[in-house]
Amino acid sequence: MGLLERRGKEKDSRKKLILKSARTLFFKKSFNRVTVDEIAKYSELGKGSIYLYFNSKEEIYAQILLNDIDTFKQQVSVLFDKETTASDLLTEFSCIYVDFFLNDSELFRILMTYMLQPAKMNLNENLNSQILTANAGSIDAIGRILELGVASKEFPADIDIKQNQNAIWGLLNGIISLYIFSGAQIKRTERIYSTIKLALEVFIKGLKKV
Repeated sequence: MGLLERRGKEKDSRKKLILKSARTLFFKKSFNRVTVDEIAKYSELGKGSIYLYFNSKEEIYAQILLNDIDTFKQQVSVLFDKETTASDLLTEFSCIYVDFFLNDSELFRILMTYMLQPAKMNLNENLNSQILTANAGSIDAIGRILELGVASKEFPADIDIKQNQNAIWGLLNGIISLYIFSGAQIKRTERIYSTIKLALEVFIKGLKKV
């Protein structure tokens, strides 16, 4: 291995260490309560080393968010290899989405903050564009499921794919928001799943009647 290649791997390893350390702290203490100094200490690096790779705490989180969205998309991609109904695929997609945020509720808080108030993250145009594109890809997966439903004649051919995929996305986020940070923690999972199941049943029934 040449010197340049070794240095490149060392830099990549250090960047991954920073992201891993920051992610642990963000989900342990919440985004707002973590400082760059703490990330440096947890990573066993100097504060200056953090700024060699990232301009701010917000930029670190943005990269974590991009990584997590990519992980979610990989999990969802296997759905399209299954031979089942579009209705069942919508339910499975919803379960994957819910599980994703039940495992890391702070991730949901930050994603919603970003979607509703992106200026608060203070990100450059390139990172903003990357996050919006990545998140749009997740939403478009719902559209693909709806298109499969139309192709199989499970859903009417004249449904508005874009409008309905956004409605389902909003439905999922609204229900998660309602319960993920409130009430007894032991009951949150059951409430989220049961409410989403009921809401999807009503939504899908409405789609089939259009």
